[in-house]
Amino acid sequence: MIYEAKDYKSDQSVRWCPGCGDHAVLNCLHKAMAEIGVEPHNMAVISGIGCSSRLPYYMSSYGFHTIHGRSLAIATGVKTANPNLSVWTITGDGDCLAIGGNHFIHALRRNVDLNIVLFNNEIYGLTKGQYSPTSERGFVSKSSPYGTVEDPFVPAELTFGARGTFFARAIDIDLSNLTDILAASARHKGTSVTEVLVNCVIFNDGTYSAISNKEFRADRTILLKHGEKMVFGKESNRGIVLDGLKLKAVTIGQDGYTLDDVLVHDAHERDVTLHNMLAMMGGDLPVALGVIRDVEAPTYDESVQNQIKEVQAKKPQRTLQEILLGGETWEIK
Repeated sequence: MIYEAKDYKSDQSVRWCPGCGDHAVLNCLHKAMAEIGVEPHNMAVISGIGCSSRLPYYMSSYGFHTIHGRSLAIATGVKTANPNLSVWTITGDGDCLAIGGNHFIHALRRNVDLNIVLFNNEIYGLTKGQYSPTSERGFVSKSSPYGTVEDPFVPAELTFGARGTFFARAIDIDLSNLTDILAASARHKGTSVTEVLVNCVIFNDGTYSAISNKEFRADRTILLKHGEKMVFGKESNRGIVLDGLKLKAVTIGQDGYTLDDVLVHDAHERDVTLHNMLAMMGGDLPVALGVIRDVEAPTYDESVQNQIKEVQAKKPQRTLQEILLGGETWEIK
């Protein structure tokens, strides 16, 4: 059966603020699911707490709106119990990286076959504007009126540090590439993390305007594609090269640099060093978008199923009564 985006839409009214970037992510998820052909009844969308976590209500699939920070624990159980399901976890920078941080790193370490969509607006939106684990040092908010005195988490760094096998990044307004990235996430076997840079129009409006503005987006971001040269810029005349042990942005045709000097993106490289360098770019370097890392590794849910089959093959299946009475017993008279 061929599915369309509308087949994944529920009959519920979408209750996000007008202009919120969450609308774009929902729209792209509908399109991505139709593209890869996941049957709605074979899909489960799990969320925690926060603005983003309302998303399961807007999907025509199975869903579970869980408790704060615990969506990945629930999703791990869902996938392990029913490995045939396409399981998606919808979470925000606060829900995932603060109270849910421990579940996040262990889901990655185990490589459960889950798709994590991390909405990063660098603020607690649902609870009205407190700083979050991704807010920049010095950020002024309702809970930090004189500026935060903390350094933020970088989702990519956490992902790689926990031995993550898939990491991608997208901007909410770039619908075409966001749809492609979500589809790539679904095709990946293992835990995938897609960080979406989402704008909160009420409490943190314009937080990504320096890279999202169409006027200069091409010069300040780079869309990485596996097997292709790392070229960017309005005229596609700039590239990323390796300068010693650091990355450097150059203009092709100037200072002796040619297209041959520009790096080719290898998302499948097992060594995480270059992937981490790419994910951490900013400032004088463009912000990396697209699929940055995509490598194969055994998955937790499949390994559990294989282990069960191995044990069952060695030991005949018994009834519950046989198991209960199978050990040492005593008869009391």
